[in-house]
Parts: sequence; C-alpha cells; structure tokens
Amino acid sequence: MKHRIVHFLQKYLFNPPIKLLFAIGLVPPGYALLETTGRKTGKPRRTPVGNGLVGKQFWIVTEHGQKAGYVRNIVGNPRVRLKLRNGLRACWSTGTAHLLPDDDPRERQRWLTNQVPTSAYNAAAVRFFGTQLLTVRVDLDA
Repeated sequence: MKHRIVHFLQKYLFNPPIKLLFAIGLVPPGYALLETTGRKTGKPRRTPVGNGLVGKQFWIVTEHGQKAGYVRNIVGNPRVRLKLRNGLRACWSTGTAHLLPDDDPRERQRWLTNQVPTSAYNAAAVRFFGTQLLTVRVDLDA
C-alpha cells in the first residue's frame, strides 16, 4: 500500500516540477536526471534522482528496489544516460548501471552524504518514502 501511495505522489506531485526545471535548463542542486530505455517501448524514460556523483561513478539508492520502473528498465538494458549539473549548466553523460543487491543501502547513503553533502535531503526522503532500498552504481564512460 505504501508503495502505491508514494509512487502516485512521485509521479504526479514531486517529480514533474523537477523534470520541468531540467527541461528549461535549470538544474536544481542535489539532483540529476536518469535516462533509461523503456523495457517494453524502447523509448527514453527520464527520472529525477539524487545527485550521487563521486568521481567516475554515480550512486543511486532506489526507494522501491526491483519494483522501481527505472530499475526494471536497467535490468532490460543497463546502458543509461545521466544529466548532471556542471556549474550553472547541465550536460549528459553515458554509463553502465549495475544493481548491487548485496550492498547495504543505508550505509551507502551515509557514505554518499559525506561525499556529496547536497544529497542529504534526497537521502532523507528516500529513507522516509522507501519500501525496499536497493543500491545502483553507474560506471560512467570516459
């Protein structure tokens, strides 16, 4: 039940304003835009995620684990794009996503907030709204 409510709120209330900001070229601090390929349609699917950029890796702790649409898309095709803040602008980076079911997502979030302080708000929201946390690592291309 919690998953359904949170999914509805994210899809229709929380994510649209963030996607709109990305669309008009304003990148909110602490966020990135993850683009996966739809597992059924083959179309690009974009989802706001917390900024987890550390070096050449991008870390995501998903709220709903294997139930998250973008996680199911990653299982179908692990090649992804990320729209990342670069100063006041944003640029796309490509990479390969890996699901890490053996990683401790809560510990990963603690580590991530030390590495990327702007991710603290997102980490708190993920813990509050999350139903089945899962760590995803994206290895960015050179």
